[in-house]
Amino acid sequence: MEPQPMDLINLISQGVLALIAVYVLFQFLRSIRIVPQQSAYIVERLGNYHKTLEAGFHALVPFIDRVKYTQDLREQAITVEPQDCFTEDNVRVRVDGVIYLSVTDPVNASYGVTDYRRASIQLAQTTTRSVIGRMELDTTFQERAVISQKVVDVLNEVEQPWGMKVHRYEIKNIDVPRTVQQAMERQMTAERERRAVVARSEGQERSTINDAEGQKQELINQSEGEMQKRINEAEGRAQEIEQIANATAEAIEQVARAVSSPGGEEAVKLRLAEQYLGTIARLGKKENKVLLPADLTRFDAVIDGLALDEFKIEATGAAPASGDGAPHTEDDA
Repeated sequence: MEPQPMDLINLISQGVLALIAVYVLFQFLRSIRIVPQQSAYIVERLGNYHKTLEAGFHALVPFIDRVKYTQDLREQAITVEPQDCFTEDNVRVRVDGVIYLSVTDPVNASYGVTDYRRASIQLAQTTTRSVIGRMELDTTFQERAVISQKVVDVLNEVEQPWGMKVHRYEIKNIDVPRTVQQAMERQMTAERERRAVVARSEGQERSTINDAEGQKQELINQSEGEMQKRINEAEGRAQEIEQIANATAEAIEQVARAVSSPGGEEAVKLRLAEQYLGTIARLGKKENKVLLPADLTRFDAVIDGLALDEFKIEATGAAPASGDGAPHTEDDA
């Protein structure tokens, strides 16, 4: 039995109604949104911006509201692809890097720019080329921080309209051609050799200076030692002379006291006579040649000529009573 046209129409209608029911159910289910943490959903109502959904449960109006953009609020690491740049001295280098940014305004990030990630990459690349073009090759390796800061400053200028915040930009690699790399290696080798030669020369110079300083200090020490030695010897001789003088003075005083005692004069004359006779005895040696000023046989005249009777002993010690150097009194006058 063939199906009637009405039955076929009813079957098709039921299928369409089923599909419409499924679609309506699907739209109702889509109107229920659960936003995860650190995310933001941009909702449009009839094609216009309506609101921003933050983390949590949300219910939308089916067929009227829809989530147009989904923004991740976490910090993102965006790779900047390698690009060719030319330095001020016309050397080609390849530079790549990484941008670290996060979305601060989901609305501006959705409507302020078509794709803030791609736009940030393009702006970072153009800024990098501009900064490196004003630097020499050697400076680009030393001023990576300067290049990174310049890129961050430029990206911060579009922070508000693009709704994102650039935290930092890091240069990963600065690659140079092989020929330039070999030339730089030769230059670095020559620089190391030059530093080694300078270091050796400075070491030799320092060694020579130290040797001269050591010799100088040694001479100073020797001269100071010799000076101290002479000072000590002079002081020793002075003390010796002083002690001899004191001993001589003390001996003279003792002799003077002995002469002033009873029988002292006779003892002195006896002692002089013994020494006189001993001297006369030594004159008889064959090797001696002597010119005698007096008659050796007149001993009494020699003793009398010494004028021992004219010496007196004062209360404070021995002193000549008359003659040269003797003090004069009123009786002498």
